Amino acid sequence: MFISTAQEGRPTFSVVIPCWNAERTIAETLTSVQNQTFANFEIILVDDGSTDGSAAILDQWSRGEARLKVIRVANGGPSRARNHAVFEHARGEFLAFLDSDDLWLPEKLQIVADAFQADAGLDGVYGRTVFFRDRPDAAVTVSKVSGAPLTPKSLLRGNATCTMSNVVVRADAFRASGGFDPSIVYSEDLEWLVRFTAAGRRICAIDKALTFYRSSDGGLSINFEKMHAGWRSAATSAQTAGYRLAPAALLAAEAVHLRFLARRALRSQGPRFTALKLAVRGALLSPTGFFGNPVHGLLTLMAAIVEGMLPTGLRLALQF
Repeated sequence: MFISTAQEGRPTFSVVIPCWNAERTIAETLTSVQNQTFANFEIILVDDGSTDGSAAILDQWSRGEARLKVIRVANGGPSRARNHAVFEHARGEFLAFLDSDDLWLPEKLQIVADAFQADAGLDGVYGRTVFFRDRPDAAVTVSKVSGAPLTPKSLLRGNATCTMSNVVVRADAFRASGGFDPSIVYSEDLEWLVRFTAAGRRICAIDKALTFYRSSDGGLSINFEKMHAGWRSAATSAQTAGYRLAPAALLAAEAVHLRFLARRALRSQGPRFTALKLAVRGALLSPTGFFGNPVHGLLTLMAAIVEGMLPTGLRLALQF
């Protein structure tokens, strides 16, 4: 078992949770942390100006969980909330990020601790993500992971981490990166990962499901245009950091991202034809990129065409 920081009286992990109007999900999220088999952690939860019943729930939890510290700030977005937690309050050797509507498997922190202990050269790790809508035990979609360390190019062609709830990094390495860009609200995790890996930091996969991602029909994840704008910020950061891609490779990567957004739109209750518009844009921008994986490309385009003709109930059932 990984115990080095426990011997120093310092938590091994700082679990960083930004929270905004999460009264429906935050208790379940915190329970998934409390149920971890690895117990040497602190929870830094930043209430980002919630206006619902989140505060009362957090007050109740803080009375019963000594490892939980609740910080309240004016609303400024998840990037600023995470940065505040890390730079002002976190004491752990590693930062384990978690969003207020996602969940962890009970063994996650133990598996991650073992991975860092086995490879001292790791700066970060992530695992496979399980996507669910209402009940984790009814989930059918699980992400894949890369067999090689993440690079700006691989991230721009498809972020294998899927969500910051899936990422754990060394605290000193994160602080050295400058943290998240608070001006970016959508795809801020991708932009940071691109900068982090462009600086030579090594993030590798654990080929096990560790995180449950709650698919939502509202909130940040539904604004596809701003998610695309966030991707472009990440591409600019890669160029600025000196990691330059050839123009054709950059267009191909953008087409892959648009394909990803189209697939995500198919699983949402967004406006009709959103998926089709995204898919067509990607296919026209770079056919090589969009159809680089012929099965994914063709299925995405065909499903987007069919989805536009279906009633809402059947659209929700269209997942692949």
